[in-house]
Amino acid sequence: MKIIDFKKHSSINIGGKHKVKIINDMGDYKKYTIIGRGNNILLSNKPPQMAMLGDDFDYIFLKDDKLIVGAGTTSGKLLTFCKKNDIANFELLAKLPGNIGGLTKMNAGLKEWEIFKYITSIKTQDGEIQKEDVEHSYRHTKIDGVIYEVTFSVSKGFRKTKQDMFIQMRNNQPNLPSAGSCFKNPEKYSAGYLIEHVGLKGYSIGNMSFSSVHANFLVNLGGGTYDEAIKLINLAKTKVQKEFHIDLELEIIVL
Repeated sequence: MKIIDFKKHSSINIGGKHKVKIINDMGDYKKYTIIGRGNNILLSNKPPQMAMLGDDFDYIFLKDDKLIVGAGTTSGKLLTFCKKNDIANFELLAKLPGNIGGLTKMNAGLKEWEIFKYITSIKTQDGEIQKEDVEHSYRHTKIDGVIYEVTFSVSKGFRKTKQDMFIQMRNNQPNLPSAGSCFKNPEKYSAGYLIEHVGLKGYSIGNMSFSSVHANFLVNLGGGTYDEAIKLINLAKTKVQKEFHIDLELEIIVL
């Protein structure tokens, strides 16, 4: 067990100090909620039992034209490896924080680019699962248990221009502490458009606010709390449902 201060560990800077189990071997951890680098979580005042992968699942190697990555490996480490070894399609990891297990679980990406496009298989406590056997869609996967390892297909030709494009796209995102995009984009409109058009862009409750830079980012102005964040989330859901008849679905994970 390790004591983690989530005010420092989570990217939104919310949460107290809690015991977290460190996993360094494959097993049954059903009673735990698996967390990664804390980049897309909003921690309540009474979170569930939590666990995270340890250093034994932090590795990258090439084998038979496949890229095998431990789920505890950071996106930055994998991006650097791919750049050094001229491996294409991982440019999308630029300025996309998190570990590979978490990014796979939420099918992370940016607009039409998503990590699942390049996955061939995923290893859990139940063994190796082929991508085609995993239900997945926009910012969603249905994977039972813990992701320990992810295997990707390998194509040559890392493109710095593509990496720069992703960096530029993400430079439009706010710099204040946040958990990334608050809501998934519905089919017809972007979540940012909806939040802005119900008058909540830049709107704050206490020290939490929908960013004035990008309305779909819930940002911590300094000392923001879980309760303030939840009030803003519920307000956005209510207003968007009333005006557009659309149910906003959370992209951040509330624990």
